[in-house]
Amino acid sequence: MAAPGGARRSLLLLLLGICLYLSFLELAGLVHGASAVFVVKDGNGTACIMANFSAAFLTSYDTQSGSKNATFDLPSNAEVLNSSSCGKENASDPSLVIAFGRGHTLTLNFARNATRYRVQLMRFVYNLSDAQIFPNASSKDIKTVEAITDIKADINKKYRCVSSNEIHMSNVTVTLHDATIQAYLSNNSFSKEETRCEQDEPSPTPAPTVPPHPSPSPESPSVYKYNVSGTNGTCLLASMGLQLNITYERKDNTTVRRVFNINPNKTHVSGSCTTQLVTLELRGEDIILLFFKFGMNATSSRFFLQEIQLNMTLPDTRGPTFEAANSSLRALQATIGNSYKCNAEERLRVSDALYVNIFKVWVQAFQVEGDKFGSVEECQLDENNMLIPIAVGGALAGLVLIVLIAYLIGRKRSHAGYQTI
Repeated sequence: MAAPGGARRSLLLLLLGICLYLSFLELAGLVHGASAVFVVKDGNGTACIMANFSAAFLTSYDTQSGSKNATFDLPSNAEVLNSSSCGKENASDPSLVIAFGRGHTLTLNFARNATRYRVQLMRFVYNLSDAQIFPNASSKDIKTVEAITDIKADINKKYRCVSSNEIHMSNVTVTLHDATIQAYLSNNSFSKEETRCEQDEPSPTPAPTVPPHPSPSPESPSVYKYNVSGTNGTCLLASMGLQLNITYERKDNTTVRRVFNINPNKTHVSGSCTTQLVTLELRGEDIILLFFKFGMNATSSRFFLQEIQLNMTLPDTRGPTFEAANSSLRALQATIGNSYKCNAEERLRVSDALYVNIFKVWVQAFQVEGDKFGSVEECQLDENNMLIPIAVGGALAGLVLIVLIAYLIGRKRSHAGYQTI
């Protein structure tokens, strides 16, 4: 009969293979850091804010050899600081302040109206002297970045978002995973009712009757190379396909969502160049103005898409034109002199009613030499798309190899359990 020691070794090797497989998945980004529960209480011990999420941070910082990226997760030992508050009379401006590491804090400031509340502002303070996260940083300063968010829910309901939600703040991107957040609590715990984020479940819209101008959802837009020049030469190169995802009210009071591709062959292109700002302006057909503004961060020597504005006519809208704008974007970032490239589709939120979908983008603002793109900085989406199949393939190959070794060892032990008479 088989030796029991061989069976135990086979089981141990199999468990080791499973652990290695899970480790590969975590490296591939398929397994996120553990979520944590954060609670803010008033002087009576009554909870006013509860949050349960995991968070990942992507930060660029300067070293003597150039700009580098730091990627790290919100650790499991992060804690709520006493500077958190339930706000005045537990009814206005509450805040959740989470601290971790060597002086890093993530703050969520809430605001409300009669029907809804939201994370009005997210602030991240990070300490560049933390060598474990920022090795070889040329500065030891404490930096602060902040941004308005789209985290919002109905009063007495929890905000729920299983999907990843990226908040862009200057040279920092905070990604929340599997988030449950609620402020202005009424019963000291999460509500059973919830408001889902748009990433999970886009707002349902009634199926319209036959519209005046029916238009099927278009396919991916054509990629076109846009060029903006000034007195000192080219200041913007952008190769991309553009698509507008618009939600609006029709004249019959129904709400519809329509998708429009930007046709470069019927679009007039213009723009402007200054030392601090670069603009791209598109006009054509129903588009009165589609405006992109690129800014720069002189400290980190990086450029980024700062603002999008849209003004266009829609044949069946209630108002004369559709308008939307957002001047707090921090998208399409790269080091000045380099270019930003992303083959994956990027969905930029301008407002609740407008998303701009960008396809196969390759862009460079400010220092453009010889009308050619500089060194490429790949987007995180493309890097993840390459890493996941490699890591998963390696994990599966390793697991198969370990199981095969366990089988051979177990079989050898089994043969060793018999003796010739």
